[in-house]
Amino acid sequence: MKKLYRSTEDAKVLGICKGIADYFDLDATIVRIISLIVMVATGFVPYALGYIIAGFIIPKDIDIY
Repeated sequence: MKKLYRSTEDAKVLGICKGIADYFDLDATIVRIISLIVMVATGFVPYALGYIIAGFIIPKDIDIY
């Protein structure tokens, strides 16, 4: 069973993009580029709020070791 965790090994800010990439078996760079496109398309503030909320909700992967 797969679970979504924030990555601590290749985190740039909070590790959310890397965690999503690991969950969907994608390259983290692709997820970061998609994330950047979504940020530009929606405006910075809604994206930043969602990112910060996700940072509080999604647990770190260090909890599973």
